[in-house]
Amino acid sequence: MTSTGIRLHAPAPGWSISADVVVVGSGVAGLTAALRCEAAGLTTVVVTKARLDDGSTRWAQGGIAAALGEGDTPEQHLEDTLVAGAGLCDEEAVRILVTEGPDAVRRLISTGAHFDTDDGGDIHLTREGGHHRRRIAHAGGDATGAEVSRALVEAVRARGLRTIENALVLDLLTDAEGRTAGVTLHVMGEGQHDGVGAVHAPAVVLATGGMGQVFSATTNPSVSTGDGVALALRAGAEVSDLEFVQFHPTVLFLGADAEGQQPLVSEAVRGEGAHLVDGDGVRFMVGQHELAELAPRDIVAKGITRRMLEQGAEHMYLDARHFGAAMWENRFPTILAACRANGIDPVTEPIPIAPAAHYASGGVRTDAQGRTTVPGLYACGEVACTGVHGANRLASNSLLEGLVYAERIAADIAAARAADGLHARVPVPVPDPEKPAHPLLTPETRFAIQRTMTEGAGVLRSEESLARAADRLQKLHAEARDALEENGKTAEPGVDTWEATNLLCVARALVAAARLREETRGCHWREDRAERDDANWRRHIVVRLDPDRSLAVRTTDTADFPPVR
Repeated sequence: MTSTGIRLHAPAPGWSISADVVVVGSGVAGLTAALRCEAAGLTTVVVTKARLDDGSTRWAQGGIAAALGEGDTPEQHLEDTLVAGAGLCDEEAVRILVTEGPDAVRRLISTGAHFDTDDGGDIHLTREGGHHRRRIAHAGGDATGAEVSRALVEAVRARGLRTIENALVLDLLTDAEGRTAGVTLHVMGEGQHDGVGAVHAPAVVLATGGMGQVFSATTNPSVSTGDGVALALRAGAEVSDLEFVQFHPTVLFLGADAEGQQPLVSEAVRGEGAHLVDGDGVRFMVGQHELAELAPRDIVAKGITRRMLEQGAEHMYLDARHFGAAMWENRFPTILAACRANGIDPVTEPIPIAPAAHYASGGVRTDAQGRTTVPGLYACGEVACTGVHGANRLASNSLLEGLVYAERIAADIAAARAADGLHARVPVPVPDPEKPAHPLLTPETRFAIQRTMTEGAGVLRSEESLARAADRLQKLHAEARDALEENGKTAEPGVDTWEATNLLCVARALVAAARLREETRGCHWREDRAERDDANWRRHIVVRLDPDRSLAVRTTDTADFPPVR
């Protein structure tokens, strides 16, 4: 795969450092990869957009899924994952996840993570949607992500890894052969480095998280603007399955006009016995699926949305009053506090909920070692598409995927370095191209993109809604392009304009894939194509960016991923 030659419009790097590996992102995937690379003797630099503990990982409430309980097996975990993935999981990728997962969790514990235990000292396991067994390990009741993040951040600091915080990654650097040569980045605020610089390295690991901020309402933090996917597209990498955006069924409803990050009401609340009800108190998921409220997330989100449409309601309710105050305070203290901060007391009243954008099942296409279609570029965590999640992620598989595939990436980088020996490659980046990648968009464009995506490519989609969204996004793209080509004008380089430009890039790719998939599958719900069509669509949609900035969209021949090399 050759580079597009497209990069963001930005000042030339004013400083540079070198390393064996640069890891971009500080969630469970990024920090695990960094720790394993450092342990293998590789000089490793961690670049993160905010502080080390500010990524999506710390917001994970439910937990981490693994076959750790008595009677549970990786084979049972695999089966639940394949069912949730609606025919598009890569079975070998899932088998890697579920077989290597238990030991990866144990290594996380040895790193310093503390999970809740029962009276006998064993890890307390709970159940979530799509799981037929209790296999979700949790910490602090509903603060699993915060505990995992704490443990990994402390380990990184104890090992003295070099970190660059408050740094937005801009673009991939490549050498004359098209291989990875590092990244450019912009450091915000004062510190050891400031402004635009570069980290030169023959291996780059993208662990930048999701792109939930492409929608108006999301559970994702404000930093989740699809930077990794946009960087990969500009670098010539392939992305896959972007149409499969998981909308979490139970997000605290703050009003129809609420925008930005919304409080999540974990699936674990339903796992402990909470009921979904409408305004009349009717449990509408009963009879729709054998697991009722614990059906896979796409089914529950669709069930909620259908009921809202039938009743002309803006939200449904999650009723867990029967838990009592003690259970709420001990098992779900974070959710209890968030509800009460917004004027809702779940001990005495049902919680108003509605679906919101939560997790990208697709991303930068990788193989079993986390390698992308660009030599030297790896991806893991939510930014990646390993094939594990298929058309819909099984609850609490995300933290596990980050752990397992980060470890595999570190092993692959270490093996490649060992094979090179004294001949280890010192990357020499090619000069910046004269033309910028995408003309930069004004900060206000972000809100136009979010509204367009929510209206046209949200929980409910159709050819008509997706066509409108594509037209609006193309208009934004063309206006910025024409202004640059005709007048030499573009928005001023800066974090807000780079983020808006990245959001437009991933939004265009997502809508292109969603328009092509003329069926309903997993978390992709087409109103005008309501049935799953295995004969024509049990295959993946792959998107890449051409040098002329247009999108090339194709389908794979089968449900199997083609090799990345």
